[in-house]
Amino acid sequence: MIRLPRLDSDSPARFPAPDTALIEPNGLLAFGGDLSSARLLAAYSQGIFPWYGEGEPILWWSPDPRCVFRTEALCTNRSLRRQLRGKSWRISVDEAFDAVIRACAAPRGEHGGTWIIPEMMAAYSTLHRLGHAHSVEVWDGTRLVGGVYGVAVGRLFCGESMFSVESGGSKLALVALAALLRQWGWPLIDAQVANAHTLSLGAEEMPRENYLREAAQLTALPGRVGSWAPCASQVQFGDCGGA
Repeated sequence: MIRLPRLDSDSPARFPAPDTALIEPNGLLAFGGDLSSARLLAAYSQGIFPWYGEGEPILWWSPDPRCVFRTEALCTNRSLRRQLRGKSWRISVDEAFDAVIRACAAPRGEHGGTWIIPEMMAAYSTLHRLGHAHSVEVWDGTRLVGGVYGVAVGRLFCGESMFSVESGGSKLALVALAALLRQWGWPLIDAQVANAHTLSLGAEEMPRENYLREAAQLTALPGRVGSWAPCASQVQFGDCGGA
């Protein structure tokens, strides 16, 4: 029988050590607590994130290995340039956070489920209003065609989800995010758990121990709290090779 630690409702910053997480399911660390901004920021600073479904208790995870993007490696390659040919899409930052998270929460796949339940949406929208959660949007005129959102802690960006309703929309949002972070000297985007899509976009896996060490250094640095909307004009894409 699996015995998980239950989080203390009065101690939002206290979590079990990530290396005590279960091997199967990979990274399951604890349950309970809440989705307060203080607890979420403490979790991300310790390499932990919430992930659970409707009707389940809040579950907290720190998988091994960890999936990440290196911001220096995310760029506009030939494949993306082909997808964007003839399009006049516009990039914005923190202009439509709630719309992005709603689009990410839309049911996908044959089973039509989503882990971004209303409580999660409300919690991250609060983080956004406090200046800790951010989104990058891709627009075709007034239509939102792609986006990505996540949480910034120090100089680490913890990606949560992305969506696309036009081919290339989510990839362009991710590349734009990486371009902005790269200019600020932020080297990592946490992608949590690898899947075929993130790996196809250039993500890599690293041992949890290495991720935690690097994340601890980055989250201890001064970050950028507040709206990033004025920074959209700073996005400067870099080209790279590849298909």
